[in-house]
Amino acid sequence: MKSKDIPWVEKYRPKNIDSVKGQEDAVTKLRRFLATHKISKKKAVLLHGGPGIGKTTLAHAVARGLDYEIFELNASDLRNKKEMQETLKPALQQKSLLKENKLILIDEADGVSGMKDRGGISEILNLISTTKYPIIITANDAYSKKLSALRKKAELIELENIDYKIINSILFEILKKEDLFLNANLVTSIGVRSKGDLRAAINDLQAVSRTRDPEMISLDERNKEVTIFNALKKVFKDKPTNETLRAYDEVNMQLDEIILWVEENIPEEYSGVELAKAYEALAQVDLFKGRIYKQQYWRFMVYENIFLSFGISAAKKNPKTGFTNYQKPSRILKIWLNNQKTAKKKSIATKYAALVHIGAKRAMQDFYLIKKIIKSNNKIQKQLKLSEEEIEYVLR
Repeated sequence: MKSKDIPWVEKYRPKNIDSVKGQEDAVTKLRRFLATHKISKKKAVLLHGGPGIGKTTLAHAVARGLDYEIFELNASDLRNKKEMQETLKPALQQKSLLKENKLILIDEADGVSGMKDRGGISEILNLISTTKYPIIITANDAYSKKLSALRKKAELIELENIDYKIINSILFEILKKEDLFLNANLVTSIGVRSKGDLRAAINDLQAVSRTRDPEMISLDERNKEVTIFNALKKVFKDKPTNETLRAYDEVNMQLDEIILWVEENIPEEYSGVELAKAYEALAQVDLFKGRIYKQQYWRFMVYENIFLSFGISAAKKNPKTGFTNYQKPSRILKIWLNNQKTAKKKSIATKYAALVHIGAKRAMQDFYLIKKIIKSNNKIQKQLKLSEEEIEYVLR
């Protein structure tokens, strides 16, 4: 394969621990696990987090740094107990030929029991109990119901979505190595819209760099619903602490959208008096939201967040254990999103109508053309005093 045809994700995959960015806490925990696995009760570790954030890369980088030989398997290829025994057992019994240490990497454990598993997960559990070597397992969602038994046997290490600033620095570094130049705003946009998925950001960067006119590329936001699931789990299932107040900080959604998710799923976690208390806290959120909109008291946003996170979490006496399948508020969400789009459209049309002295109704009728005019000229955007959200709506 020619150098120019190599996917950048592979070409610039971190080769050592120092090259892994944005996962310092996970690196420390994984190194500690490998250093103490012989005396530890748990012989496996479960690396979990969203796709593209470096779970497999981290395993390889840490193993390389500590001079471990890796025997790697993709769990989706191990469909049943017999295949597990035939493939994994010899690997766990044989010593490394080249290195002093050895570890087993089972990638994408989510895939084992998704195919009418006839013993896959149970065999992994048996192997964890008998192995002399540490086992690293990766999964997107460690709290999936099908991995509940595995969670008890393995130490959990969560990888966070990578901050867009770190992603941007990596993207610019790649461009420098490739001797390429792209507009800084476009590169930043790729980083922001990847929503913590470094692999997706690098793939987008490579795709954009090959286009004739990168500035004309429209980048859609990636769906990272796992983030809202983790936030809901923190609020509903953990005891309320100061950390609870930051439950929604990393969620890539507007607060109004988060409210709909919370409202939809409260009955799944609360009942009786606790259900009433949770809805009372949610009602306080609505109360402060109304004051913010009507009176422009933006300082009330802090109270809105307190009731939505700590308030709802504190409504329960004992957190509900076990897996809960949180539901997306699809019908209400579609209505709300459409209303948001209509509101932005009306706001922009009203500002344009006032600037050029035409009726707001006519501006709405001709909005398709007006949007193109505004999009083509930054000066018009400034004259209209568009907000950041309105500019983003126009530029889509």
